[in-house]
Amino acid sequence: MGCFLVLFALISARLALIIMWIFTDDLSRAYESWIIPFIGFFLLPWTTLAYAAFWVTGSRGVNDFEWFIVILAFLADVSSLAGGRRQQMSRV
Repeated sequence: MGCFLVLFALISARLALIIMWIFTDDLSRAYESWIIPFIGFFLLPWTTLAYAAFWVTGSRGVNDFEWFIVILAFLADVSSLAGGRRQQMSRV
């Protein structure tokens, strides 16, 4: 399942989150509530996916270098949101 999840993540982080939610219980193990992954699906999909993936593969937590990858995913999400906003403002 891991290789397919990586393939779906390369296509779309949101698609990978949906596949992870349907076929595994990794999101429920990584997050205590359903609301955080739900909000993360719309606002920060790469960050949500990276945190859940490292929570499951690690020692039931995100440690050391894994935080660096989660921060990179957060920066990718924020830059995507900022780029979309910049594009929207240039149309006006």
